[in-house]
Amino acid sequence: MTVLSDQAESADPVSYDTLILGLGNVLWADEGFGVRTAEALNARYTFAPGVHVMDGGTQGIFLIPWVRSARRLLILDAVDYGLAPGTLKVVLDDDVPRFMGAKKVSMHQAGFQEVLMSAKLTGDFPDKIALVGVQPELLDDYGGSLTARVKARVPDAIDAALSVLADWDVAYQKRSEPLAETDLIGPGALAIDGYESGRPI
Repeated sequence: MTVLSDQAESADPVSYDTLILGLGNVLWADEGFGVRTAEALNARYTFAPGVHVMDGGTQGIFLIPWVRSARRLLILDAVDYGLAPGTLKVVLDDDVPRFMGAKKVSMHQAGFQEVLMSAKLTGDFPDKIALVGVQPELLDDYGGSLTARVKARVPDAIDAALSVLADWDVAYQKRSEPLAETDLIGPGALAIDGYESGRPI
């Protein structure tokens, strides 16, 4: 689990205004869409204090404290909507949980639907919640990166995320220069360009 935002002062969950959460596993093809979109969003934009961009990976139940601590939650993920591969869809508020239960990495992992329901049961639940999701094309390719069709939707997902943030009156600003991969937080070997070029054909 990596807090990507350079506005984050701590890796511990505290009360904050907005959490932008990328979900998924970058080692399994289109499963990594949410994390890759969060990386790209953070590389290109800065946000107001109190806004955190986070790689939530496949942490499951360990994300509950983060969800409980956010006033607004924006989720980026690969979601099985039952639509054509590469289709991008934005879901808001009460409709979000029903789209979050399709994927589990193992039988022992809580899906994100359970994370949301657990947070709601505690009474600490975001006032606003949004899901920007893409229909994956391929998930069962260990070591593979995003398929071309899904990778092409990352800029559209960023635009959709920024639109949600604008509706929430969350301030953001485009960086004069995107962050280089060497400046990103997280294992350098998993930065998308190096990761894709390092896979044997």
